[in-house]
Amino acid sequence: MSPADNELPLDPLEDLDEWDDDVRRRYPPPTEQPTAGDKRPEGFRDYTADTRPGVKEFYRLNHVRQTVDFVKSKRAEYLPLARRRMGIWEAMQQLEALVDDSDPDTDLSQIQHALQTAEAIRQGGHPKWFILTGLIHDLGKVLCLDGEPQWAVVGDTFPVGCRFSESIVFHEFFADNPDVQMGEYQTRLGIYEEGGGLDRVMLSWGHDEYLYHVVRDYLPEEALAMIRYHSFYPAHREGAYQYLMNDHDREMFRWVRKFNPYDLYTKSHAPPDVEALRPFYEDLVHEFFPPTLAW
Repeated sequence: MSPADNELPLDPLEDLDEWDDDVRRRYPPPTEQPTAGDKRPEGFRDYTADTRPGVKEFYRLNHVRQTVDFVKSKRAEYLPLARRRMGIWEAMQQLEALVDDSDPDTDLSQIQHALQTAEAIRQGGHPKWFILTGLIHDLGKVLCLDGEPQWAVVGDTFPVGCRFSESIVFHEFFADNPDVQMGEYQTRLGIYEEGGGLDRVMLSWGHDEYLYHVVRDYLPEEALAMIRYHSFYPAHREGAYQYLMNDHDREMFRWVRKFNPYDLYTKSHAPPDVEALRPFYEDLVHEFFPPTLAW
């Protein structure tokens, strides 16, 4: 870590949605993807060229500070799930208040964003657990309640403890990650086994892994994979780290990829009617979850 790190703000994004917006910029809908005739080296888009300075600084902090020791420390701190008890709707309201404080000019509330995703899934004719996953998939961002910096809450997730894939956005920032100096972490497999499965792999810490552990006893494994890996873009969008996966992971990633378009492309300026939709979603939450969960 460079000495200048201590002089830089820990929260360079204007709000957490700024990272989501940058992901959508990097992964436009299929109709906006380059055509086959554009598939030549000079035709590939440079996704970093027009990245806003605050977003770029966010990635730098994330890539420098997400280390094996950091991830282990956060798992030890949070995964006993002993910090608070609250229900799903309470968590949504807490997150909405946090984001509203940091971005008072946002067009839509966090609950409205969640309902947009869930409603698109519902209209697609998917099962109830899939709809519910769309509603809650970002609730791990309540890590902000405990003062966690943005780079420890959101961001493209990736394994720690093995060589960082060049498919990770702003890969060059890993040069200042202390784990680069650890030889055992810089081989293709690092501390893992070929095909050993992602359950044995530590991903960078953030809202995905946290929420996965909060809800893991209540949802089907397909839903849990969507929650745990929806920010693992190097794997489900770039095809990296296949050698760490087993056959079960590959089957679950079919669901992650099915979920991804709803996560990225359902955000719009047309607000859903929260009060009209709330009875359906309250019943849905109660069908799967107890009144309060351990967080």
